[in-house]
Amino acid sequence: MRTYLLFFIILTWLIMSCRTNEKSSPKFLHDIKEGPTPWTSESFEIEEEDFTFAIISDLNGGEREGVYSTAVSQLNRLDPTFVLSVGDLIDGGTEDSLKLAREWDSFDARTAKFNMPFFYLGGNHDLTNPKMREFWKNRFGPRYYHFVYEDVLFLMMDSEDYTETRMLEIYNARAKAIKIIDGEIDGVYEESEYFSMPERRLGGMSENQFTYFESVLKKYPKVKWTFVLMHKPLWMREDDKGLGQLETLLSLRNYTVINGHFHSFSHRLRNNMDYMILGTTGGSQALGDSLAFDHVTLVRMAEKPVITHLKMNGILNEMGEIPD
Repeated sequence: MRTYLLFFIILTWLIMSCRTNEKSSPKFLHDIKEGPTPWTSESFEIEEEDFTFAIISDLNGGEREGVYSTAVSQLNRLDPTFVLSVGDLIDGGTEDSLKLAREWDSFDARTAKFNMPFFYLGGNHDLTNPKMREFWKNRFGPRYYHFVYEDVLFLMMDSEDYTETRMLEIYNARAKAIKIIDGEIDGVYEESEYFSMPERRLGGMSENQFTYFESVLKKYPKVKWTFVLMHKPLWMREDDKGLGQLETLLSLRNYTVINGHFHSFSHRLRNNMDYMILGTTGGSQALGDSLAFDHVTLVRMAEKPVITHLKMNGILNEMGEIPD
């Protein structure tokens, strides 16, 4: 009988304790005993069940010095859980191993100042030719990969995923087009072979990459959300080198697609999902384009993502200045 009574007393105490905690957080103290209060609620989020990650966009295609380093300082203040990229991290476009090493050393030295993990993704400047592809493999590993964090799936895609033969065709056509732009040879850039190549704007992906991500989606069919990151907008390419087949599989889940490359921000709904093209985080900008701006993107992953694009010139330190 005494055991039953003791159990009843403990159970009653636990129930009353829970009710007290529901009414007010023990971390919130005040001296107003009765009547109205000058706040809306005393129910605070005791433990966050969401997380926030950040995304940086293009540095290159004409990097402006100091912008990316500033973004690193700003993101350290905002303190996301990790930072993702959408490619064009170096100027690249060369087969000179020493030049590539210098450019990647420079980028890595600045990136090492992040207080949180950073995830690499290659763009056309980073993966211009087979030699650069091999350099990436030796330094960073796979060109496309995935990871899961807190039941959220991230697909990190390679939009420069061509056969070596096709990659060399693109590379050589690009070199000739650059000579036209620089006035080294006669011609009109808009009439060049490179200008008409679909890979220039939209990229491409191999059957191997599709098969890889197909297996990933099968492995994780019921995650909370899926993010698909790439440099060039594969989703704009309508043949079998584009995102179409993968979009069919993605249609069975909630997802968001994010890419860079155009250096101008845009957003649209496609398949009732968010597709967005980021601006820049130090890359070149077209004069007169109001959507060509430097920014970082914060994504708070609650039940569904809350995406906020922050212009860098509005992220200020305690003195009201852009941090160094």
